[in-house]
Amino acid sequence: MWLFVVGFVVHLIFFVSVFDIYFKTPLSHGMTPQVHGREPAAQRLVLLVADGLRADSFYDFPNETTKAPFLRSIIEKEGTWGVSHTRVPTESRPGHVAIIAGIFEDPSAIAKGWKENPVEFDSVFNESRHTWCWGSPDILPMFASGSERGHIETFMYEAVEEDFASDDASRLDTWVFDHVVSFFEKAKGDKKLKERLLQDRIVFFLHLLGIDTNGHAHKPYSKEYQNNIGIVDKGVERVVKVFEDFYNDKKTAYIFTSDHGMTDWGSHGAGDPSETETPIVAWGAGVAKPKDPSQFKEKMMYDARVEKWGLTHVRRHDLHQADIAPLMSSIIGIPIPVNSMGLLHIEYLGTADEYKADALYANARQMLSQYQRKRAQKEEEIMPIFYWPNLNLSPDRELEILARIRNYLKEAKYEDANMESLFLISLTQQGMDYYHNYDRLSLSIHIALGFMGWIFLMICHLLRDHSAVLRMAGGTIEGRRVWRSSVLMGLVLVVWAVTNLTKLIGQQNPWQHYLYLMTPIGLWALVHQSCAPLRVTWLLVSSFNMVWEVAIRILFIIIGIEILVSPFYVE
Repeated sequence: MWLFVVGFVVHLIFFVSVFDIYFKTPLSHGMTPQVHGREPAAQRLVLLVADGLRADSFYDFPNETTKAPFLRSIIEKEGTWGVSHTRVPTESRPGHVAIIAGIFEDPSAIAKGWKENPVEFDSVFNESRHTWCWGSPDILPMFASGSERGHIETFMYEAVEEDFASDDASRLDTWVFDHVVSFFEKAKGDKKLKERLLQDRIVFFLHLLGIDTNGHAHKPYSKEYQNNIGIVDKGVERVVKVFEDFYNDKKTAYIFTSDHGMTDWGSHGAGDPSETETPIVAWGAGVAKPKDPSQFKEKMMYDARVEKWGLTHVRRHDLHQADIAPLMSSIIGIPIPVNSMGLLHIEYLGTADEYKADALYANARQMLSQYQRKRAQKEEEIMPIFYWPNLNLSPDRELEILARIRNYLKEAKYEDANMESLFLISLTQQGMDYYHNYDRLSLSIHIALGFMGWIFLMICHLLRDHSAVLRMAGGTIEGRRVWRSSVLMGLVLVVWAVTNLTKLIGQQNPWQHYLYLMTPIGLWALVHQSCAPLRVTWLLVSSFNMVWEVAIRILFIIIGIEILVSPFYVE
């Protein structure tokens, strides 16, 4: 009975350890926001997210016709385009968090739910002077709820409107466009609202759910899904005209993208290219104009679809979804979200070289600030004797690289400054991974040793209680000898226990780490007490010349287990 209880507790501990090892939050807090010091390229930014829109569905150009003529003309005449690559899980919340905050969904949120904010994170909306949002009640509240200044306003339709059984869900997008138009009509007669709208560093967010809803209900190749793309295109053209007429200053930037794609059968969440590849089109103030691919030394990001899309004559710039956040921040001159892991793609900026270099330098400082915070946290938590710093980016090397960047900027060597900024960002990303996974190897080894200890304990009990091994060897000299405890193994266990306890007591480890590091020692101590049958078995196997036979059988068992486990890596 005691063995059953021990087994239950041990497996419960090992199960919980998975969340501490692999689902630990990568977010740090307490960093200083970083912003470039240049006059912003745009006074305001409009972010349009077409939920569930696939890249190939949007860019497709069959018979030289398009479902989105307005945005197609923007790509060819006004802005910069590419494919935004998302990460798994390809769901609405993680996608919007990546776009607006520059982080991929916090893994610790898996145990807390995604409908509310399970963890605090900074975002473009937080850093803006004011943000107005229109769209779904599933998305908007998670960004507005974290606003301490109350500067994020939301306008949402009722949740019951999101009907997947509806004949046509494009009305959800029409609702958004209509309310944006009426909002600006109201602003013309509302002095206080108009004053706020005329400020700089403001953001407008339009969440368009119709395409996703129609995709679930009718599939991406359906008439409803394809027609919805055209409805969104007309709606975008309509609101762009409203913005341009209201402001009439050419100081508005626009970004059109999607949170995730969709499979042919109307699902999303996994890592198929149809789910992870989404469109991005940027235009307006501060955004680069279309460029001929032949102007670049590097080859354009190319696959067979570019020709199918009819866009071989316009330079394509791909990015990761999290890279959109620093792009938006740099365009309107606000601090990059402090938790952002995104890289600024200066190819999207239609500004002077010094503006691009300063913006990328701010991105490097923002990433470095996160790295420094993670390093400081580890230095506080770990005893010096057990601390192994990241040697690739020491404090002295940080100062050296920062000094080089500043000198390049001062000497107007902007290309060199950009190369150094990218190099620093690369080092900080590696360093953050190093400190984020600092305890992973140690914990994983201890959990693996714990599992091995449990397996050996089970083998010992099976050999003792359900075999004739001890009776067969009990009368021999070797049989009597194997009953003696192994002094060496006992010494190893004592040293192991003392080392782990010293680390745990001297460091600021969570209480569950005591379980993860001490449970394997307890299991191996039980093995140490019960290992006589195992050693007797070895003597019998070797005396009967059965070593190779047993080894081959064990090898086949291991191969069988590997075959069973391997599909999980593919999935």
